[in-house]
Amino acid sequence: MLDRRVLAKAYFTHDRLVKHQIDSFNRFLDEGLQRVIDEQGKIELDIPDTYVKLGKIWIGKPIVKEADGSRVELYPAIARLRNLTYAAPIYLECQVVDEGRELEEEVVEIGMLPVMVKSKACNLVLNDVDPVSVGEDPLDPGGYFIVNGSERALMTLEDLAPNKILLEKEERYGEEVEVAKCFSQRAGYRALVVVERGRSNILEVTFPQLPKPIQFVTLMKALGVETDQEIVEMVSTDPEIMKFMLENVEVAEVETQEEAIDYIGRRVAPGQSKEYRIQRANQVLDQYFLPHLGVEPEARRAKAFYLARMAEAVFELALGMRMVDDKDHYANKRLKLAGDLMEEIFRVAFLRLAKDVKYQLERAKVRGRSLKMATAVRSDVLTDRIMHPMATGNWVGGRTGVSQLIDRHNYISILSHLRRVISPLSRSQPHFEARDLHPTQWGRICPSETPEGPNCGLVKNLAQYAEVSVGTDEDDVKQIVFSLGVVPIREG
Repeated sequence: MLDRRVLAKAYFTHDRLVKHQIDSFNRFLDEGLQRVIDEQGKIELDIPDTYVKLGKIWIGKPIVKEADGSRVELYPAIARLRNLTYAAPIYLECQVVDEGRELEEEVVEIGMLPVMVKSKACNLVLNDVDPVSVGEDPLDPGGYFIVNGSERALMTLEDLAPNKILLEKEERYGEEVEVAKCFSQRAGYRALVVVERGRSNILEVTFPQLPKPIQFVTLMKALGVETDQEIVEMVSTDPEIMKFMLENVEVAEVETQEEAIDYIGRRVAPGQSKEYRIQRANQVLDQYFLPHLGVEPEARRAKAFYLARMAEAVFELALGMRMVDDKDHYANKRLKLAGDLMEEIFRVAFLRLAKDVKYQLERAKVRGRSLKMATAVRSDVLTDRIMHPMATGNWVGGRTGVSQLIDRHNYISILSHLRRVISPLSRSQPHFEARDLHPTQWGRICPSETPEGPNCGLVKNLAQYAEVSVGTDEDDVKQIVFSLGVVPIREG
């Protein structure tokens, strides 16, 4: 018979208990930083053929800048004692293109990034030192940050899964309405797309930038699916659903793609010239409608197929062919760990820096100075934008309490704090279903460790054996699927 104590001893090593926090931060250093830079690509200036090309980004070792200008390697114990922030400089490769002429490549320090204790960028790991020799507790799990001398942990946030169709029924005017929702997420931007079955089975779609719901058929035609037959068959070949779809096609407000785009243009830019209306409508379709499928015009066909799936799901729910989705089911949840949260604030901070660099370079150009990134980058612009949320816990998007002072009462309380999972739901409302213990939390969430009072069931903790899995790159999955003979939508 298996001796469980042997298994437990092998499993509960000090690295495992906060491994999810450290792994997530390491992944942010490896991929997240570069992803933000690649999204930006370049910093455009208001001068023709003048921009900054952005290249590779990496971080150095945690250091402290002394009063005499020297830089000294910093260890966590010193940061605590001297009320310093345990942070490392961020370096970025960039090249200024001045009116079409490429200037020499530069490596500039763009700011400081707080470093997680015991992560791959921490001096304890980089220098492979004996923890006791640098004033560290050998049993300390790491997984937290040191900001102005205080130890702060980033709470794991639980949220609904993005880019997934969720079905629900809602009360409208005393009637039950079937609704399909999708939180489409791309590069920090999140757009809620809603398809609902209104009166007389007419489908209506709502998404950001649209002041009022728009008919499903109008949107399909704007996306390039022009014939009624193709729209109906794209949704479903089930006779019951086709009957519903024919009702939608009969009351269509437009006939062609041009009419549909003009119709959307009149909604999003009323009173403007026709050229501007059409340009604005195209921008809204590409940028704000299902952005996770792409923001180029080529992605419209894929968006039409996705919208058709949402419509089919709404009708299947209305016909009793499928059930409402359970928002509390853990398959419909995703956890945002330290790395994801750091990527969010780094993205916002870098956009602020890019604006500042643009201003500094344009000013230098007007004054006839040479365009050098070393003089244009004010590193405290980025640093302040990262340090402020870390020190206060007030995150981008209006969330509070994301960064918390860690509970150092005893060893168990530290581990408990670093394994905490927080729900974004309001504390003041009942939310009975969300607070309940759900069967899918088995083995993932501790059934008993939750506070009493208003936070009950909304503040949870990971179970002892729980591990947080990491998503797979979409492109790798696509390659495997296409290699098995599936034809891509854009070609098919």
